[in-house]
Amino acid sequence: MVPVKTLIRAKTRLAAAAGPHRADLAVAVASDTVAAALRCPLVARVVVVTADPLPARRLAALGAHVVADPDRGLNTALRTGAEEAVRLAPDDAVGALQADLPALRPAELETVLAAALEFDQAFVPDAAEVGTTFYGVRPGVSFRPGFGGESRARHLSRGAKELAPPGIASVRRDVDTVEDLREALVLGVGPATAEVAALILGGTAPRP
Repeated sequence: MVPVKTLIRAKTRLAAAAGPHRADLAVAVASDTVAAALRCPLVARVVVVTADPLPARRLAALGAHVVADPDRGLNTALRTGAEEAVRLAPDDAVGALQADLPALRPAELETVLAAALEFDQAFVPDAAEVGTTFYGVRPGVSFRPGFGGESRARHLSRGAKELAPPGIASVRRDVDTVEDLREALVLGVGPATAEVAALILGGTAPRP
């Protein structure tokens, strides 16, 4: 599952740097995240949870299965997506991925998903080692996401296995600030983010 905020709430910490391009950047980042996830061999489908019709249309056009966000917080949105994922494929593992991973590489996500299958529940910490970019469970295991704030510590306290193998920088590089965006650009972002980032920062942004 990939949760996508309404555009009025998205990327507020980038508002000063992004200016009039903030909403476009949010949609672009989510689009590149979903597109990369859909190219991962271990991903059968991507369920997007959103209450905003614009990203809903864009992500559905990429091949995502979109469900309505009940608008009761991030973890409630993810549980809603998990219920739909289990309904679609009861025997599959379930995972949640943050929507702000514009440098995401399918092969690196595959490494994470393969490792996660070894544990009942597992997660990947963000680059700052404070938050979480991925949380997943094996088939039949209760899906209990704890995203938000210091979620790394929260997931650890709930017994989830922390996954941080080498070579998964793109899975850990979420984007909340302009500094994060610059670091993602160094890794190489997807085409939608590259286009908007060039408007915000100038120049030509590198791609994967």
